[in-house]
Amino acid sequence: MSRRGWIGFAAPAAALFVAFWLLPMVRLALMGLDGRDGVSAYWTVLTHAQYWRSMLNTTLLSLAATLATLLIALPVGRFLARHPRFFGRGLLVGLLMFPLAFPGVVVGFLVILVAGRQGLLASVTRALTGSPLVFAYGMAGLFLGYLYFSLPRTIGMVTAAAQQLDQGLLEAARTLGAGATRRFIDVELPALAPALMAAGAMCFATSMGAFGTVFTLGTQIDVLPTTIYNEFTNYANIPVAAALSVVLGLVTWVVLYAAHTLGGARAGAAA
Repeated sequence: MSRRGWIGFAAPAAALFVAFWLLPMVRLALMGLDGRDGVSAYWTVLTHAQYWRSMLNTTLLSLAATLATLLIALPVGRFLARHPRFFGRGLLVGLLMFPLAFPGVVVGFLVILVAGRQGLLASVTRALTGSPLVFAYGMAGLFLGYLYFSLPRTIGMVTAAAQQLDQGLLEAARTLGAGATRRFIDVELPALAPALMAAGAMCFATSMGAFGTVFTLGTQIDVLPTTIYNEFTNYANIPVAAALSVVLGLVTWVVLYAAHTLGGARAGAAA
């Protein structure tokens, strides 16, 4: 491609990048420098325990949801890759992918239908024990919501990666006497590691910024998206909301960068 052709190709992409990402992010970061009583909002965020608690809750919950998602998606994805044809496979895959069509608000509503005050679990446990089991409106309910909308994407990524495994390596390991567990640990898991890291990073980033689900379950849940919403909408504290948004973005970016770096290194080692 000639230099003129390269410039003509890159210029629209650069314009979109500057207009729709760079300038808004710079503006957001600069807004965090303002604050009340002459104190930068970044300093306010760093020195108030409530913001640290919100960030810690968000990070730990996102990590827990990511780990649970990977633990469930790995065997499901391997099963679907190993069994490309069986009765009802299309229906099963369709049901597993169906949550992709739901926004966060609908996911939150489904969690309430399962674990809310009038939900399925409450009705069953009330009939069996006389005391209803309700956990939809706290961290446990939010964890279930994160798990619900993270599983379809992760299962799809793990299935695609498992389908690309070199079956010759597995056969060679079997010929050398390696059992199923050893083949999984020594051959399959290293080959699937880049896909698992990419899927885990996606789950973590999505959970860190999810708002619709937590807003549906209850605004009293202390996670960062609701804290940003409250600062911006209820308290009109726009500099703090901007600073918290930048902090949220930086934490998520660090995790994504680390996952990309480790995934690339493992892929290179596997090759």
